[in-house]
Amino acid sequence: MSQAPHRASGGEGQYPNGTHTKGKTRGERGGGGVAGLLESREAPSVFRRLRLSSQVVLMGRPPCPGGQRIQRLAAAGRESWNPAAAPPRGWSCVAPARVSAGPELDPESLRSALGLYSRVYRRCGIKFSRRQRREGGDCSGWSLKLEVRSGANLSPASRATFYFRDLDKKWHVELKMDQALLLIHNELLGTNLSVYWNSEHCYHCLLQVLVNVSGNGKPGKPSIAAVAVSTQHGSILQLNDTLEEKEVCRLEYKFGEFGNYSLLVKHVHNGVNEIACDVVVNENPVDSNLPVSIAFLVGLAVVIAVCFLRFLLSLDDFNNWISKAINSRETDRLINSELGSPSRAGQLGDDTQLETWRLSAVPQRLRCVDTFRGIALILMVFVNYGGGKYWYFKHASWNGLTVADLVFPWFVFIMGSSIFLSMTSILQRGCSKFRLLGKVTWRSFLLICIGIFIVNPNYCLGPLSWDKLRIPGVLQRLGVTYFVVAVLELLFAKPVPESCTVERRCSSLQDIISSWPQWLFILMLESIWLALTFFLPVPGCPTGYLGPGGIGDLGKYPNCTGGAAGYIDRLLLGDDHLYQHPSSTVLYHTKVAYDPEGILGTINSIVMAFLGVQAGKILLYYKDQTKDILIRFTAWSCFLGLMSVAFTKISENEGFIPVNKNLWSISYVTTLSSFAFFILLILYPVVDVKGLWSGAPFFYPGMNSILVYVGHEVFHNYFPFQWRLQDNQSHKEHLIQNIVATAVWVLIAYILYKKKVFWKI
Repeated sequence: MSQAPHRASGGEGQYPNGTHTKGKTRGERGGGGVAGLLESREAPSVFRRLRLSSQVVLMGRPPCPGGQRIQRLAAAGRESWNPAAAPPRGWSCVAPARVSAGPELDPESLRSALGLYSRVYRRCGIKFSRRQRREGGDCSGWSLKLEVRSGANLSPASRATFYFRDLDKKWHVELKMDQALLLIHNELLGTNLSVYWNSEHCYHCLLQVLVNVSGNGKPGKPSIAAVAVSTQHGSILQLNDTLEEKEVCRLEYKFGEFGNYSLLVKHVHNGVNEIACDVVVNENPVDSNLPVSIAFLVGLAVVIAVCFLRFLLSLDDFNNWISKAINSRETDRLINSELGSPSRAGQLGDDTQLETWRLSAVPQRLRCVDTFRGIALILMVFVNYGGGKYWYFKHASWNGLTVADLVFPWFVFIMGSSIFLSMTSILQRGCSKFRLLGKVTWRSFLLICIGIFIVNPNYCLGPLSWDKLRIPGVLQRLGVTYFVVAVLELLFAKPVPESCTVERRCSSLQDIISSWPQWLFILMLESIWLALTFFLPVPGCPTGYLGPGGIGDLGKYPNCTGGAAGYIDRLLLGDDHLYQHPSSTVLYHTKVAYDPEGILGTINSIVMAFLGVQAGKILLYYKDQTKDILIRFTAWSCFLGLMSVAFTKISENEGFIPVNKNLWSISYVTTLSSFAFFILLILYPVVDVKGLWSGAPFFYPGMNSILVYVGHEVFHNYFPFQWRLQDNQSHKEHLIQNIVATAVWVLIAYILYKKKVFWKI
């Protein structure tokens, strides 16, 4: 039932009732099935040895598996039960079991009875949803309590109370997602304790008061306080003497979701005045990551099945077998209707050759670019819809990377690649630069306007107040980035050198040398970012501060969130026009507004997009030279990765410039760009060169990215993208909902692709 405790200081682990944690209980070693369990040799001996002066009540929801019912066990000094008899009317829920007294009540027999009791409960398969537990339902006493008051061989100090289910109702603590119940037992008589908590993921943070536990207990009856603790990351617990403000003990522990734990604080009688803090698992946590594993395995199985089916379809023998199974006339009719009959092929031969020549003159669209865009977009939709409410599908509180932090910079990167490829194609068709500049300006303006509309959805809150209008946002940053990079390329655009062909190879750095004015401008922009970030004086904050503020850095700079980046936004835009709930509020409890799509970070998004332009130039300059393309992708990935190593010193928080999505730090740009080049290194040969993968299903949303992004934001709260969940605190239900919503957008993109409907701005 329980696991060995985690001890903050010396001593052997024990249960609250004083028994050791080694080995299984006697009640855990007996027969199979409910009937076999109750009729085993162990059950009579267990209850005979207890010799209860009151009664033990074991009830199950009838019928239990095997047609057996657990009957009330009247054990007032004798054995008496009938497993085959029906329970009393109305006793369909699990009732408490209490042991009040017994001359032969010893720890071993208590442990055996407890093991038997819990196994009976599990064998009956009684399950309630967390909503039923919170609302009570018709079973108010189903919490399965076993309380031990006294016993001749059970010392008063070993008295304990065990709770198997619904611990939050007993202690008035409602457990939410990613939380566990912690019961703090203060056995230090006359000593009030202050319990402080902090997450291991919170860097240099002030400890937060979790709960106060009085020292007014009696021998054998310690004071107990109940509190919910986070299970997302490891926890740091520190217990202080409230009066003297000195540390009693300190420990680190990783709690599991919906688990029940006891923290036992007591003196250790080993000749020295030592206090031990032991964590005991009263009820095992649930495996909250199991739904993700199952979803991954299901997705992998689907991919394998599709690949196997495609392999079968590529076999001539399998195709012949399929052809024989289908009526040949019907097959011919379908082929003729879709592709044109062979008799007409000769008549259309001239036109077909003309069309083929025309298409060959137009550069073939690179599917790897659209596939990469689709991967970033689908991940963005999934994490924006909630990502199953898992912490690693949410943005990092400050420094570091999660899955959610990957998608936006990848989208910016691939936008840069598309800018160069599309502008080169348009200019080759004879479009003037002035006309193209007008299109670029108009598209940037539309992106910014649509972005402002999306980030200010006030249709449920009444008329929108201009005083509270949020100005920065995802599409706004995309619009500004697109405009700067596109104009930069337009001003210094050069035709692709004729020497870059299969017959005559380009020089090794031709793709970089031809863009030296653009690179000079980008380096100048990055110098501005570095100068403002590390040398701009910020009132009340240290110069060059990159921290989250709040309780970070031991609470010295609570209003310095983002350093210069936050200060510039608040100075130029005002607090009310910024994002009011940044991710830093989760762990660092920041109070000031901070926008992750702010002004200063836009500089580095321009740098990221220009690195994407460089990838596009490699694809176009070295077209049909696969080896040269792959070598350059590898070189860029390694070079940018080494830059990230230098910036961060391979540390989340200790580097010169940590990886930070909120700041869009230069290390964040180099790290994600390194990943992006590596992904293209994989996608280009697989999708475009060898044709081993068509890019489906990511290719379809990648071809309609603006429509999918805007649509998923606008229809976020509509069915079938969201519905009322039976249990709002279940990762599994949220994950299913978010996967379904994401899959629906993939399906919509596929249908629109087949119908040739694309939303172009």
